[in-house]
Amino acid sequence: MTTTPPDDATRLHATADFVRRQDTAALLPLLLPGLDGPELRALADHCHFAHAALLLLPPDEATLRAQLAACALDPDTPQHPSVVVRDRLAHRHGLDPAALDVRILRPPVTGPGEEPRLVEVFALTVPPGSGLADLAAHERAHEHETHLALEVNRPDPLVLRGLCDLLARHGAAPDGGGYNPHEDGTVLYFTAPADARTGYRRIELYVPGDHRPTLAAHLHDSRAHQPAEALLRLMTGAWTTQALAVSAELGLPDALDTTAATATDTLARAIGAHPQSLTTLLRYLAMLGAVTETPDGFRLTELGALLRTDTPGSMRPLALMYGGPFYESFGGLAHTVRTGQTAFDHLFGENHFDHFARDPELAELFDRSMAASSRMFEPVPAHPALTAAAQAPAPATVVDVAGGNGELLGRILAAHPRLRGVLLERPHAVEAARRLLDAAGTGERCTYRAGDFADVPAGGDVYVLSRVLHDWEDERCREILRHCARAMPAHADLLIIERVLPADGSPSLATAWDLHMMCNVGGRERRADHYAHLLADAGLHLVGRSPLPLGATVLHARKAVIPAPAHEPVPEPVTTGR
Repeated sequence: MTTTPPDDATRLHATADFVRRQDTAALLPLLLPGLDGPELRALADHCHFAHAALLLLPPDEATLRAQLAACALDPDTPQHPSVVVRDRLAHRHGLDPAALDVRILRPPVTGPGEEPRLVEVFALTVPPGSGLADLAAHERAHEHETHLALEVNRPDPLVLRGLCDLLARHGAAPDGGGYNPHEDGTVLYFTAPADARTGYRRIELYVPGDHRPTLAAHLHDSRAHQPAEALLRLMTGAWTTQALAVSAELGLPDALDTTAATATDTLARAIGAHPQSLTTLLRYLAMLGAVTETPDGFRLTELGALLRTDTPGSMRPLALMYGGPFYESFGGLAHTVRTGQTAFDHLFGENHFDHFARDPELAELFDRSMAASSRMFEPVPAHPALTAAAQAPAPATVVDVAGGNGELLGRILAAHPRLRGVLLERPHAVEAARRLLDAAGTGERCTYRAGDFADVPAGGDVYVLSRVLHDWEDERCREILRHCARAMPAHADLLIIERVLPADGSPSLATAWDLHMMCNVGGRERRADHYAHLLADAGLHLVGRSPLPLGATVLHARKAVIPAPAHEPVPEPVTTGR
C-alpha cells in the first residue's frame, strides 16, 4: 500500500505548531534518548532549541506567501540564498547547483515562556510541468531536509568539538553541513538516533560565524559513512597542497583583503594571472575555506590570511616548501617504501641538509618554514623547568641546540628577562638568529656558537632540542643525546620538542609527519616510550611530557641518578700477640 506524502501546507502547519509548543529541556531527552544528568545540563547550557526546518516546493511565490499566512507566519519574511541545502539537493539528484534557486526564510514564532524561535523554510519553486517535478516528489516523500536545530550559545572550537562528540555518543551520526557566507553561519548536520522520539530524523547544530576548521573535521566524520567519496577526496590531497602553494607563490593572499571583496579581474591584474584560470583557483580555495566568494568578488578568510607575507606567524614559507622541494620528493615515496632509502636523496642526489646548504635562497626558505610553525612554541616559556631557572638566585643559561633562526630561544628570553641564552647552529643559521634576536631586543643576552652536535656548550641550566631528533635514525639520536648529557651539569634540565606518535593509534599529525620524515630526511617520529629508551641509553631519564599546539609535545628529561656503589666493609686490622 502506497502512502501519499502530506502536502506542503499540512507539513508547514505541523512544523510551526511543533516549534511553538516544544521546550528545550524536555525536547533534548526525546531527541537523544539516554541523555540525562550532567550531559543533559551541559548540552542545555551550551545550546538551545532554535527552530525546526522543512523544504517547501511551491509552484509560485504567491502560493508560498499564502501557505505562510495560513500558519500565522509572516509572508513578508526576508529571503536569502540557501547554499548548504542547494548543494545537498544538487548532490542528491545529480544536478548543477547553479540550476537550483533555493531560498531560506526564517519567520519568527514564540515558544514556551515567550522564548523567541523560528520556523526555517527552504523554498524551491517548482512550476507545473517543471523538470524538477521528480525532485519535488522525492523530497516530499523522504523529507531529507526536515530537521530540528540546536543553536550554540557561545561558539568556541573546543565547545563545538565537545558537543559533536556528545551527540555522537548518543547515536547521532555526522551527516554533512556547510558554511553559508550570505548569513555568516556554520551548520553541522547529524542523523538523529534510531530511537529518537520526536518524529524528526535529522539534527542541525547551528553555529553563528565562520567555523570551517570544525566543519572540516565534521565533514571528515560524515564521509566515513561514504567510503567511495571519502577515498576520492583523499586522492585529491595533492591538488590542495598545490592550490595553497600556488596561491602563496602568486602573492594572492597579499592582494586580497579580509574585510572587503576584490573582483577577479582586479586580482588578475594585480598578480599577473589569467582571469578565468584564477577564478577556478579561487573557487577551489573557497571550498578549502581560504577565501570567501561574495557577489562582489573574493575576500580573504582568517585561515587564508596565514599565507600572507606580513602576517605574524605567517605559514607562507611552509606552503612554498610543501608545494616545492618536499612535494617533488614525495613523488619518490614508492622508492622509499621499496628500498628503505630516502626519496629526497634519491631524487636530488644528496640529503636535504646538504642540498639546502648549497642554495642560500632554499636554505633561507627552509629556516623560515621551520619558524612558520612557531605557534607550537607559545606555551614553552611557561614550562616549569624554565620558570624555575628564571627564578634561580644566580642568572641561568638556556642552551638551544640546533636552534634554527632563534625563534624559540627568543620567545624564552623575552618571557624571562633574567635568563641568558646560547644558540648552537650552522654558520648561516647563526647569522639569521643573530638578526632576529637583535631585532627582538633579546640579542644582548645571547651568545652564538657555530658548530655541530659535538660542540654542545657545557655548563647550561636548561638545554633545548626542538624538532631535531626526528631528523635522525636511532643511533644518531643516541649520539646527539650523549653530547647533551656530557655537557649538562647534574642539575640541568633537557626539553625535547617533537611530535609524538600516539600509543593507541588514534589520528595524529605525528603520524603524517612520520611519513614525511621518512620520505624527505630519512628520519622518523617516535612514541614516548621510544624516546624514553633513547634517553636511557644516553644516561638520561624521562621526567614528564606536556602537550603543545600543532600536535607537538615537550618531553622533559634529566640526567639519570646513578646509585653510588655500596661500600665494602673494611676488614679489621689483624693483630698478633707478642
